[in-house]
Amino acid sequence: MSSYRVYVGTYAKYNAGSLKGKWLDLEDYNDKDEFMKACSSLHSDEDDPEFMFNDHEGVPSEFMGESWIDEKFWDYLNSSVDDDVKKAYMELFGEWNEDQCNKRYEGKFRSDEDYAEDRCEQFGTLESIPENLRSYFDFKAYARDMSYNGEFEEENGHYFTNY
Repeated sequence: MSSYRVYVGTYAKYNAGSLKGKWLDLEDYNDKDEFMKACSSLHSDEDDPEFMFNDHEGVPSEFMGESWIDEKFWDYLNSSVDDDVKKAYMELFGEWNEDQCNKRYEGKFRSDEDYAEDRCEQFGTLESIPENLRSYFDFKAYARDMSYNGEFEEENGHYFTNY
């Protein structure tokens, strides 16, 4: 599992020349409300702290900014989808949708050509071609055509369909 952490300070401390705060592990909180309560507790020395997320690790930028964190992050965090697959999906599509991720994910492959060969096997594409001629099928060209046609997206070896 990846580490999802945020360094939580406040604007008042920052404006006073202090970066006093603490790294909080987001896996420790069930939802945004729990996380915000922990932030309030951390900065209980201020009457109405305005939180500043000075740094973060593992959290896709779509889920947070300098002063906000999207409550949808916890759907992403608690998803049963493999962390590398989630990261690839977010990189490609810029938003989290577990159902779409699961529906579109094809697997991890070393190359577009390997992906094309797997698809041919999955769908029985070569079954109508006599076995002695199947080795002449050009998987590289097929992969190139699928790519040009926008049939798939790839990130870090993870392949997703576009249909």
